[in-house]
Amino acid sequence: MGASLSLVPVIDYFARREFLAAGLRPHSVTLPYPYDGGDGKSSSTCTVHYWAPPGEPKLPPLLLIHGFGPQATWQWRCQVGPLSRQFHIIVPDLLGFGGSSWDYPTAPPPSEATQAAALAALLDSVEGLKGKRVAVAGTSYGGFVAYWLARAAGPGRIGPVVIASSDVLKTAADDREFLKRAGEEWGAVHELLLPAEPAAMRRLMQMVAHRPPPAMMSLDFVLRDFIQKLYTNREQLSHVFKGVTVGTDKFQVTPLSQEVLIVWGEYDQLFPMDKAFAVQRALGGKARVEIMKETGHAPQLEDPARFNEIVLDFLLAADKHAEPSIIGSSL
Repeated sequence: MGASLSLVPVIDYFARREFLAAGLRPHSVTLPYPYDGGDGKSSSTCTVHYWAPPGEPKLPPLLLIHGFGPQATWQWRCQVGPLSRQFHIIVPDLLGFGGSSWDYPTAPPPSEATQAAALAALLDSVEGLKGKRVAVAGTSYGGFVAYWLARAAGPGRIGPVVIASSDVLKTAADDREFLKRAGEEWGAVHELLLPAEPAAMRRLMQMVAHRPPPAMMSLDFVLRDFIQKLYTNREQLSHVFKGVTVGTDKFQVTPLSQEVLIVWGEYDQLFPMDKAFAVQRALGGKARVEIMKETGHAPQLEDPARFNEIVLDFLLAADKHAEPSIIGSSL
């Protein structure tokens, strides 16, 4: 039984079905690889896979940026339906994840700045989106990218920003505290975020979700199957991990001009709840903070109805007094 049963295609089927039911379709585009966030010269290219409705947008555009872990369809499967009624949804795979890639190992691994520049180029390439103001929401690592994109592109190109479960102030000391919470057997963060064995996958799932996963999801053969099928591009992902600049001099957090919503799970074990208020202070103290009760690091999956309500309330209010003109971009 263990050798033949796989939950991955089942979950993938239902996640893709949510995307298709919301009117989204898969696309891909080849773009110049943006060295150092787009400032360097490059002959390399990258491929960005994304989901979006066909044709020009009839609704305000909204970019959803996933975090480390399963593909974007899994992470945003509970949002695309409700949000697509009010927004033209674009859901990319970041470089190194899902169907998106770069010229590895010829080109250097993507930093958050590189990821943001690739997404800016993607938005310019999508039919009807060039020059349009786009709202953005990012979860976890995707929040790092969302922040960088909003700051670099400016309020004329990027509208309201949702940062979910994303400690853009993370330091090496925070990584050490994370490992303490995880347990003594783990020597490095990547051992959990890029699990290579069932024990690591089990611990990661326990830390991401506040509610215990179903017992079947904790069986070794199930976890081993997840690892084999979800981390087929492990080498690229390890280089993406090495490209992270948050917590270094290359990732300085300053206030954004855009309206910002910070959403956090009450029991987040990757980035504890007090980090939400630290991020708020770093962004000038004006960002709205919503703490979601009884959720962990992925509140959009543990309480999707409440998460969607919070995000929609924020975005629709922000959209009512948004400036329609584009005032330029540094990307």
